[in-house]
Amino acid sequence: MQRSERMVERHVHTHDHPHEDEDHGHSHGLIHESIKRSRAGIQAVSLSLAVLGLAAMAQTAVFLASGSVALLADLIHNFGDALTAVPLGIAFALRSQLAERRAGLAVVAAIFISACVAGIEAIQRLLHPAAPTHLATLALAGAIGCAGNFIAARIRLSAGRRLHSAALIADGHHAQADAYVSLTVIASAIVVALGAPIADPIIGLGITLVILRITWQSWGTVRGHHSS
Repeated sequence: MQRSERMVERHVHTHDHPHEDEDHGHSHGLIHESIKRSRAGIQAVSLSLAVLGLAAMAQTAVFLASGSVALLADLIHNFGDALTAVPLGIAFALRSQLAERRAGLAVVAAIFISACVAGIEAIQRLLHPAAPTHLATLALAGAIGCAGNFIAARIRLSAGRRLHSAALIADGHHAQADAYVSLTVIASAIVVALGAPIADPIIGLGITLVILRITWQSWGTVRGHHSS
């Protein structure tokens, strides 16, 4: 009788233990980590969106006063950068790796479109010259763009590495490069102040080339992530 009871007890134990692991270990852990990752990702892209949005709005006010093409190129790019947070945020909300990869493609597309718009504006200003005004304010706008992109880059890179998100890391590197691009707006204000207004659209074209280079690098990152 005791032997039969031990066999029944052992059978119940081996049956219940895997069930317990499934319900209270791995499954619940995965759901918990997925939700945590989703919330952290949404928080990161929302915060970076707010930072870049504020910087772009401040630059818009300065552009309307100064008419600088170099600033316009940087402004358009910063607005594009801010909007890349939207597909990334949706991807994190869906908790989908596939959506994240597609968001990476949306980031690349946004960068390329911003380069095209900035290039067209710079060419038009070369054909129809007009020197920018309010140069001190223009330089301040460049500093605002640089600071906004630097902060957004830190937010995205930190979260991307913590969450192992290739799309968020790529967007962070993009914002980091844009911080240096914004410095050229300050250079444009200085050069125009020294008596060379033609430098403004030329610098705008230079920014366009930098944006195109970032587009290519970002495409390489996204494509490499797809193939992995």
